[in-house]
Amino acid sequence: MTPDEEREFLRRRKARNWVVAITLLFFVVLFYAITIVRIGDPG
Repeated sequence: MTPDEEREFLRRRKARNWVVAITLLFFVVLFYAITIVRIGDPG
């Protein structure tokens, strides 16, 4: 693998990792919000 190919591979992997991290964060916030709403629900 040439240095340019390796650099591109690492750039794509880093971008994919950011997408995974943002998706996980979204689901954490979503479950937290659902939990808060359900706890606050009187019925």
